[in-house]
Amino acid sequence: MSVTKQDVAKIAGLARINMSEEELDHMVPELNNILEWVEQLGEVDVEGVEPMAAVIENTLRLRADEVDADPKTGGGKRDAVLANAPVAEHGFFGVPKVIE
Repeated sequence: MSVTKQDVAKIAGLARINMSEEELDHMVPELNNILEWVEQLGEVDVEGVEPMAAVIENTLRLRADEVDADPKTGGGKRDAVLANAPVAEHGFFGVPKVIE
């Protein structure tokens, strides 16, 4: 698969990107090189390889979702914080409806 100057101009138009003729001429081989590289990736044998999101095994470090009620460390101040809110509803900040 390869792209032409007209293809690049159409893509630029759809993306609302103004490109000069010189920029279009420069982008054609760039995009063709990228497509060639993607085609090479399609030739790689991945039989038996499990899909993965990252090269390194990653696990999230989880902590207990607990409210710290100690006033010295910042917890237990809901009423004091909500006293500064223009509108408080059911123990939360009240905000205007944004969905029409």
